[in-house]
Amino acid sequence: MNFFERQAQARRNSTRLIALFSLAVLGIVLMVGVLVLLVVGPRPGPLLAVAVVTLAVIGLGSLFRISSLRSGGETVAQQLGGVPVAEDTRDPQLRRLRNVVEEMSIASGVPVPKIYVLEQEAAINAFAAGYSTSDAVVAVTRGALDRLNRDELQGVVAHEYSHILNGDMRLNIRLIGVLFGILMIGIIGRKILIHGRGFRNSATIVVIVGALAAMAVGSLGMFFGRMIKAGVSRSREVLADASAVQFTRQTAGIAGALKKIGGLDSGSRLAHREDAEEVSHMLFGDGVGLSGLFATHPPLIKRIQALEPGFRPEQLSRLQQQWMMNPPDGLQEDVALGLVAPGEALPHKDRALAVTPPMVAAQVAHPHDDDYARAHALVTAISDPLHDVATHREAAMPLVLALLLDDSDVVRGRQHTEIVARMGASVATEAAHLRDTHLLDLHPMLRMPLAALAFPVLRRRPRPELATFLDTVHAVVHADEHVSLFEYCLGRLLEVQLRETLDPGRHIRFGRRKPGNVKQEFATLLAVVAQAGNPGDQAAAQRAYLAGMQRVLPRDHVPYAPPAGGVQALDDVWEPLDALDPLAKQVMVEAITAAVSHDGQVSVAESELLRTICGVLHCPLPPTLEQLPH
Repeated sequence: MNFFERQAQARRNSTRLIALFSLAVLGIVLMVGVLVLLVVGPRPGPLLAVAVVTLAVIGLGSLFRISSLRSGGETVAQQLGGVPVAEDTRDPQLRRLRNVVEEMSIASGVPVPKIYVLEQEAAINAFAAGYSTSDAVVAVTRGALDRLNRDELQGVVAHEYSHILNGDMRLNIRLIGVLFGILMIGIIGRKILIHGRGFRNSATIVVIVGALAAMAVGSLGMFFGRMIKAGVSRSREVLADASAVQFTRQTAGIAGALKKIGGLDSGSRLAHREDAEEVSHMLFGDGVGLSGLFATHPPLIKRIQALEPGFRPEQLSRLQQQWMMNPPDGLQEDVALGLVAPGEALPHKDRALAVTPPMVAAQVAHPHDDDYARAHALVTAISDPLHDVATHREAAMPLVLALLLDDSDVVRGRQHTEIVARMGASVATEAAHLRDTHLLDLHPMLRMPLAALAFPVLRRRPRPELATFLDTVHAVVHADEHVSLFEYCLGRLLEVQLRETLDPGRHIRFGRRKPGNVKQEFATLLAVVAQAGNPGDQAAAQRAYLAGMQRVLPRDHVPYAPPAGGVQALDDVWEPLDALDPLAKQVMVEAITAAVSHDGQVSVAESELLRTICGVLHCPLPPTLEQLPH
């Protein structure tokens, strides 16, 4: 399955989750009804009242937990005791982790997520949490940092990126909120039992019996909750393992991490069992020790054998004995194995690629072959001073604004005025300085990676500052009607990603619209793309437009009519197009690609434009498009 098919499957899983939750609620209400029936007999009034109260407790519990998670993945990481990893850390283990995550993000075309370490957990485990790529968090345990070498850490992080890219992460965090409701009655019973022990009157027996009954109902809720998590999670863990192999181009990394889980006493079980129970379905390894019907992960041996078919259980026993005497040290293994991420030269900025629309659509959120190596090449190509600027708290905003400054002196003067009016003269001066000293000769493929590196710093700014910055980005982009399509789309991408961080809970729905419902929006986007790619050649622009429309609306005739407002006309198309059904988005990406590549080739600049548009529409592309073989 490609990205769009997995998104569609994730949407179906959401529907399935609601159905399973409804059945679980029905089972709990029936059990409570039976208990009441045994106590008071067949009296409709009490039975109805208890059913209503039970439904209210479950519903309010789920709503409360969902509301508490509105801030996204960071809430989950902090709940488990996670400590954020600073962008400028010099700790070797943390620097290695951050490098791996940054390169994974650039390779997959998504913003760099926040990174957390569960410092109190000696086990080897990890998870990704959040509603969208813009509020995602990747967390690893201290045990993973200490015990895994770089290849193994890459495998674990790549596994988590599969969950980020395929819609699993959104479903996982929703599952936490929904299942909390069916556990509420048991939690109430346990609290009552604890506090009821202090009673010294005739009510004591009634309180204890009621608490025990509530805990019995809670056990049923736990049963249903574990069954739902196991049913939703297990198959996706197999897919994530396979995706990690495809991403990193080797099985030794993730297989090695799984072997260390099985060979070390600490394994993958988290010390904070109660918190681990709630997030067990989103962990890299089994965090609570469940098996059989309740297992959220396939058996460890089967996961290893899926990666290395010749592996045998007795080999794991030998590793256990070896590591019992001499536990592995990840950093020492890096030195001994000479592990350095591979790299390659960036393509020349004037190079043209031969691609097809289906090839590009297949790459969306599906890093493959050399994408990780290319991401390493991109990060390496960014000079250390520029990297430091991107990850520095005070410099990140001027740097991003510098990426949006126009080549025209007149337009740049207007942009300078807009920045001064909103953020002050010092920010405007710094943006101009960064453009002149670092960005004039910047390779086109490095602009989005720079924005991705700056993203974690930007989203940590206070909400009022972030709102002012977004307003400034909008003003800089719209300072002149001749603004380029790339500058407009990069500005829009920044706005989309940063606004999602302000209220992650609003961005949790899969789209359902069909292409036929957004004909005019398609026409506007394709007309602007065609016109931008063929300046001064009206006939070529029309051919590009028609190539795109033939892909998405082959039976409709929507004439080519470039909007009078130029690129600014796109303000009205993003939201409707982003609300498309996942499979309709696949056709949309193919249509945009057809328009860009109507002459049979795509330049590096055009490929970056395509990546930026896809990023705005939540269809992340890897750093380099695969091309047809010569």
